[in-house]
Amino acid sequence: MNPNDVVPGLVGSIFFLSVATVVILRGPLGKAWAKRIEGASGQVDTQVFPAVEDLQGRVTELEERVGRMHELEERLDFAERLLAQARQPERLS
Repeated sequence: MNPNDVVPGLVGSIFFLSVATVVILRGPLGKAWAKRIEGASGQVDTQVFPAVEDLQGRVTELEERVGRMHELEERLDFAERLLAQARQPERLS
């Protein structure tokens, strides 16, 4: 097989694939890919905002509860230390 016979077929194939790629990317499929790459169609979904606000409220409530739980743990530790100190002298005497 002569290399000179392969080159025109290869060039023709590359040209055909290039034209097909440009046509596909310029069409609706290419536009849809571009919108997806941009992140969205450019429209803001108004249904998301109430859900986000609700979740932010829940997170705030949980943070308050965690803070309260830490305070209760500290109080419990303090009470346990006081009880342990009161019992130790009784055992020694």
